[in-house]
Amino acid sequence: MESRLAHHERMAEEMSDVIFAQGQTIDRLTAQMRRMRDRVEAAEYAIASPQDDRPPPHY
Repeated sequence: MESRLAHHERMAEEMSDVIFAQGQTIDRLTAQMRRMRDRVEAAEYAIASPQDDRPPPHY
C-alpha cells in the first residue's frame, strides 16, 4: 500500500512539473502572438495609410 502511495505521489509531482512547464510555454507563446499581432497591425497600417487612397498628382 505504501509503495502504491509513493508511486501516486511521484506521478502527481511529475504531472505538476509538466503542467507548470506547459503554463510557462503558453505564457511565452501568448506574448509572442501579441508581439506578432502588433507588428502585423503596424505593417497593415503602414501599407494602407489614408495617403495611399489619394489619386496621383497627374489626375
